[in-house]
Amino acid sequence: MKVVIIEDEAFAAMRLKKMIQEYDPQIQIVAELESVAESVRWFKANPEPDLIFLDIHLEDDLSFAIFDQVNILSPIIFTTAFDEYAIKAFKLKSIDYLLKPIVHEELAAALKKYEHFSGLNRHAVDLQSLYNLINTSEKKYRERFSISIGTKLKMVELSDTAYFFVLDKGTFLRTYQGHTYLIDYTLDKLEEMLNPVSFFRINRKYLINVASIVNMVSYSRGRVKLELKPPADDEFDAIVSIDRSGEFKKWLNQ
Repeated sequence: MKVVIIEDEAFAAMRLKKMIQEYDPQIQIVAELESVAESVRWFKANPEPDLIFLDIHLEDDLSFAIFDQVNILSPIIFTTAFDEYAIKAFKLKSIDYLLKPIVHEELAAALKKYEHFSGLNRHAVDLQSLYNLINTSEKKYRERFSISIGTKLKMVELSDTAYFFVLDKGTFLRTYQGHTYLIDYTLDKLEEMLNPVSFFRINRKYLINVASIVNMVSYSRGRVKLELKPPADDEFDAIVSIDRSGEFKKWLNQ
């Protein structure tokens, strides 16, 4: 089986590739693509794979834009952080839908489902219906995250989440109890997924819950220094950057 992974999160792509190869070492990952533009170029120059693992929100557009430019009939398994309410619709209109972070059991079930797609049972994905679903549905924000801890999963509610931060190219979630978990998303992606009433990106490294703010003091050049609960690893990390200070003050007053 020849597989293409379309995913703009390097960590998520690497993890998915490893899980696929653990499921079946004979599966060939023929391409790992990060954007709509790169995907279009690849599909125009190469034969279609047997299966595509597809993230919806790519760095330059929704991945549906790929299919506006090239005709692709390969079966698709969606791998995305899209809101949970759409899972049923995606399962009906594609081979499967895997909510990040993907776990081995769900991936195995999706690949076994693909194995039944042959001959007359093989059909094209109803991409237009899925695109309409995304564009016409009411905007919903994430309420919880499923965290992979080895082979186990742990649910973390957003109401228990103090902030997200970047460290050594990884993104972490920290709870009010001080527990820290590695997650699959960049801060840019998290900004799209979280309710902006409660969460704000204060700088390149931190995205905070308003309820985590214990104290605020004026800092140099119009910036604001925050005391968070639990405390940031470095107190200077919890400083609202100059270019975000104005929006931060508006956010506090909304």
